[in-house]
Amino acid sequence: MIDLYTWPTPNGHKVHIMLEECGLPYAVHAVDIGAGEQFDPQFLKISPNNKIPAIVDSEGPDGKPMSLFESGAILVYLAGKTGKFLPKTTRGRYEALQWLMFQMGGLGPMLGQAHHFRIYAPHKIDYAIERYTNEARRLYGVLERQLERTGAYVAGREYTIADIACWTWTRSHENQGIDLAGFPQVRRWHDVIAARPAVQRALTILADRRKPLVDPKAREALFGGTQYPKR
Repeated sequence: MIDLYTWPTPNGHKVHIMLEECGLPYAVHAVDIGAGEQFDPQFLKISPNNKIPAIVDSEGPDGKPMSLFESGAILVYLAGKTGKFLPKTTRGRYEALQWLMFQMGGLGPMLGQAHHFRIYAPHKIDYAIERYTNEARRLYGVLERQLERTGAYVAGREYTIADIACWTWTRSHENQGIDLAGFPQVRRWHDVIAARPAVQRALTILADRRKPLVDPKAREALFGGTQYPKR
């Protein structure tokens, strides 16, 4: 059994989708990031960076429980555990992993900043909005050209963890200032993945708990000084 500590965010949805796609049994434990539950000492033992998602696999590689944080690492772990959604060939594996790293190191952080300064920042800073919206547009262009080249999925003809990782962040394209009419291959790919039954099931996880993070307590927990005391 896998215990999943999560909240319905792009990074949380990555692992929701992977677990549904793989058909693994799991139990959901909500970590309300707007209420500051990510700073609970018990959660920090699993996720020392106080971020969701995290998992505890009661049947780790050596038969003992194993905990993991960082959504990309969890995707790789679950792919290894099940033999799914990561190519078997050495070449295919690294092609998928490079696009997973593209999401972890670039697509996710930059789209997150575009989202933050466009939607959540208490003061609208024109420079920041322009900077991150332009970078979002550039990254969608990288994705568009790759999908045009493969004609199917991000890392080739096969659906992989790279698609799962990128897709959850591009769901909010409108909040990032992106119109998918300008990226037809991204739109095609986006719609294909959105139609997968496992993806549709995954998006319902904790969906009734999700709310706009605009109240002062949520802003303080996510963007304020609550993050910085030593724990």
